[in-house]
Amino acid sequence: MDQNSRSRIENWLTYANELGLAPFYRDRAIKAISNPPAAIAIEPAAENPEPMPKPAQSRPPIPTAATPTAAPNKAAAFFPTPTGPSLFESVDRIEGDTLEIIRTDLGECTRCKLHKTRNKIVFGDGNAKADLVFVGEGPGHDEDIQGLPFVGRAGKLLTQMIEAMGLQRKDVYICNVVKCRPPENRMPERDEIAACSPFLIRQIDAIHPKVIVCLGATAAQMLLNTNRSISAFRGEWLEYRGTRLLATYHPAYLLRNPAAKSEVWKDLQKVMAS
Repeated sequence: MDQNSRSRIENWLTYANELGLAPFYRDRAIKAISNPPAAIAIEPAAENPEPMPKPAQSRPPIPTAATPTAAPNKAAAFFPTPTGPSLFESVDRIEGDTLEIIRTDLGECTRCKLHKTRNKIVFGDGNAKADLVFVGEGPGHDEDIQGLPFVGRAGKLLTQMIEAMGLQRKDVYICNVVKCRPPENRMPERDEIAACSPFLIRQIDAIHPKVIVCLGATAAQMLLNTNRSISAFRGEWLEYRGTRLLATYHPAYLLRNPAAKSEVWKDLQKVMAS
């Protein structure tokens, strides 16, 4: 690997961890599809980005951008070629399970080494009966301080993406594969994912959404039990435990690769029309 490629990957890994429906209204979705916003983005360097403008009737559709460079398959090393049942197949559904019960069972978790360096557990946030669930990788600095998912720079972009769909954060549910921030913003390790992901599976079961959107490779590879690059199935409808699942690029990746924003908007349009 040349130095430029190594630097690009290291920079992406750093930003990737800086992360810190009520009913899924079809009429609002159709309106958003017919009048897509001009951009679902904030400038990478902006500290306080301007709110996304609301869709206007006269605004033309977003032009198709050149196909972006595929997001780094940074989780592949931790997901060898599957040879047996996936993790979620080993987690039984619990009748009457709720987010409150799951949070109580999680407690002040010490199941993996991430607890030694965290400030706060980032359990999840949003509507406990949401039709749409977003799953990311793990908390970043801002999330670790506030105890809420996706509140940093990538979180602001995710909020804009949700609003572009005609929804608000309170309409959806947002969570991560791991609930404690990995030190130095590194990606979560396999044993950490194994310790934490059963709680994510229970969260999804308890909410029982119509659609799951995986933000980035780690979430998609964990739920789908695959080591394939996200670029191999991004934007395709797949199935997780009887629920429709679609994987797209992580908002942090979009901050570093603005050309991919139009591709993500296409993915979100599929979700809106589902």
